[in-house]
Amino acid sequence: MKKYDLNDTYIASFDNEKAITTKNIQVFYGKDQAFFNGSLAFPRYKITALIGASGSGKSTFLRCLNRMNDDVATVKGDIMYRGLNINSKKINVYELRKHIGMVFQRPNPFAKSINNNITFSLKAHGMKNKKQLRQRVEKSLKDAALWDEVHGELNQSALALSGGQKQRLCIARAIAMQPDILLLDEPASALDPVSTAEVESTLKELKKKYTIIIVTHNMQQASRISDYTAFFYMGHVLEYNTTKNLFTNPHVKATEDYISGNFG
Repeated sequence: MKKYDLNDTYIASFDNEKAITTKNIQVFYGKDQAFFNGSLAFPRYKITALIGASGSGKSTFLRCLNRMNDDVATVKGDIMYRGLNINSKKINVYELRKHIGMVFQRPNPFAKSINNNITFSLKAHGMKNKKQLRQRVEKSLKDAALWDEVHGELNQSALALSGGQKQRLCIARAIAMQPDILLLDEPASALDPVSTAEVESTLKELKKKYTIIIVTHNMQQASRISDYTAFFYMGHVLEYNTTKNLFTNPHVKATEDYISGNFG
């Protein structure tokens, strides 16, 4: 397998308003360091794709952004969101996750009705008004492009939905909390091409309201839906640029080899 110079990096900077920035993020599993010096700034209301081979650190980095690594790893460095370092021990993690939501690789709806999948977290955070709950369910399902397909079946089990519908329900469940940022960890990897297209179309609409950061192993998907792309290699971010520039004019040899299929 080819070895690349980990000091050969190109991290572009942009003038856009930033939704969240990281500085010198390092992740340790016990004494083993899995991620090194991740410093990135994510523009607001854009889709940023994180690409790279399996084991390159994409998901590890993504999970830092809403503290999903807390119980399994030690995360060092700064994660700045709304003027706060959210990697501080003083941060209320449960409150943070209302603002930075997450959708996982495999659709994981609760074994409840479609309606209760959306309202479960809302009720847990104190929303009791039935009219408000109904409105939030409708809005979330519409934003996730699922309302027209399920509005007559809200009391049916979410487990009866198709794979693509389940994943869009999980997106609706995440945005029901009205987060600022939506993190997605390979959300279409378990879906067929039609369902994948539906999820991608949904995400392109959602970026009008949310900042989206998505891990994907599918380079075509990254090129189709993202505005910015970061290339990860062996726990390092080697290149970060607009998606167009990264795919058509990569500055780093490892990036060029990866996107051209000469990697490995």
